[in-house]
Amino acid sequence: MKLKKESGYMEKVTGNFFSKEYESLEVLADLISEELECPITIEDDNHRIIAYSRHEDEVDPVRIATIMRRRVPENVINSLWKVGAIPKLFETEEPVTVPRIDQVGIRERVAISVRKNKEVVGFIWAHPRKPFNEEKIMILKEAAKAVKNQLIQRQKQKTETEKNYEELFWKLLTGHFTRLRDLEQVNERYNLVLKGALAVVILDFLQPISQPVERQTSYLVETMQQLPIIARTFDNGQLILLVRLPEKETEQAIGDFTNNLINKIKERQQITGIIAASGSVTNNPLELARSYQEALYVLKVKQQFSLAAASIFSYDRLGVFQFIEDLAAIRKQSGYTNPAIEKLSQYDRDHHANLQETIFVFLHHDGNMNDAAKALHIHANTLAYRLKRISEIAGINLKDANQKITLYLDLLIKQLEEESL
Repeated sequence: MKLKKESGYMEKVTGNFFSKEYESLEVLADLISEELECPITIEDDNHRIIAYSRHEDEVDPVRIATIMRRRVPENVINSLWKVGAIPKLFETEEPVTVPRIDQVGIRERVAISVRKNKEVVGFIWAHPRKPFNEEKIMILKEAAKAVKNQLIQRQKQKTETEKNYEELFWKLLTGHFTRLRDLEQVNERYNLVLKGALAVVILDFLQPISQPVERQTSYLVETMQQLPIIARTFDNGQLILLVRLPEKETEQAIGDFTNNLINKIKERQQITGIIAASGSVTNNPLELARSYQEALYVLKVKQQFSLAAASIFSYDRLGVFQFIEDLAAIRKQSGYTNPAIEKLSQYDRDHHANLQETIFVFLHHDGNMNDAAKALHIHANTLAYRLKRISEIAGINLKDANQKITLYLDLLIKQLEEESL
C-alpha cells in the first residue's frame, strides 16, 4: 500500500510497499530500511536478531552490540521494560515510540510487534534520525505484515525443535542413558551442549502454570543471559532448567541466577511464592538424573522446614537435611524421645508459652543472640531470660555443643513427624 499527500491529507492508493518477491529477510530488511530512510533490525519474540539492514553513519553502540551478539543485551532489555516500551509492544499492534535511554546508550527508536493473531512472534525496530510522520508509521505497519509469515515459519521450526529436545531432556532427567556413547549418538540430532559444569534447577510455582504464564516465563528465561540455559521444560507447576555454570563459584552463580529469575517473574508477572532448588553440579551428563532427584528433594525439604531451610537452594548446602529422614527413621525405630523436648512441650502446654520455638530459633541461628532475638521479634534481654528458663526447665547446658546439636536435630525430627500427620 503506497501513500501520497493530496489536499493536506494522506490518501491510500493501490499497491503494496513489500508485495514483490525477495530473496531473504536480509533483503527485505534493506527494502524496509530504504522506505523508512533509517536502519532497522528484525528480532524474534525473544529479542534474537533475525535480520538487519546495512549499516549507516552514526549508528548507536547498542545496535552494533546487538548485531555483534545476535541478540539484544540483557541490560538493554531490562531498560526497555522499565520505561514501559516492551510491555506496550506486547499490548498493542500499533508502532511504539521508545524514548532515548542514556544509561544504556539507546537513542530514540520506533518499534512494532509482529503478530500471528494476538500472539507476538517478533519485532521490528527502526532507528530514525527524526520523528516518523504518518506515512512512515503506515510503512512500518506494512513492514510488520511483510515479515509475519517468515517469523511464523521460524517459530514453528523452533517449537518443533523444542518439542524434540524436550524428549531428550526427559531421558536425561529420568536416567534413560547408561553409556555416554549412546547419549552422544542421540544428541547428534539435537546438538545440546552437554559439556562443562551442568546442574538441574527447578522453579516450583506451587500451582498449575497457565499457558500465558508459561509463555511469559519462557520469554524471561530466553532473554536472561546470566547463565547459558541448555534445555528447559514445564512439568505441572514446575519449570525445570538445565544450566551450564562457570568453573568457579558455581553455588554463587546458581543462587544469583535463581534469585534474579524469581524477582523478574514477580516484577513482570506479579507471581509470588516461587521456590527454587538445584541439584549437584556435574561434568557428566549421565549424572543429570541424580541432579534432578536432588533438586526435587531440596524442594521437599524447603516445604517441610519452611523456616530452617528457607535460605537453602542447592543440594550441596542442605547439610543435615540430606539425611534428616534417615535420622527420623532411626529415632522412630528405637522409640527414643528427647526428654528435654518433652519437658518444654509440657511447659508450653501448661503455661501457653513458646519455649520450644524460642530454643529452636536460637539453635537455628547458631546461638547468635541478636539474630535470634530479631527473628523472634523480642529484645535480646528477653531472649536471655527465656534461655535461662529453658536450661532450668529442660535440664540442658546450652554451652555444651553435643547437647545443642542433639536437641536441634530432635526438634527438626519433631517438625518432620508433625508435618506427616
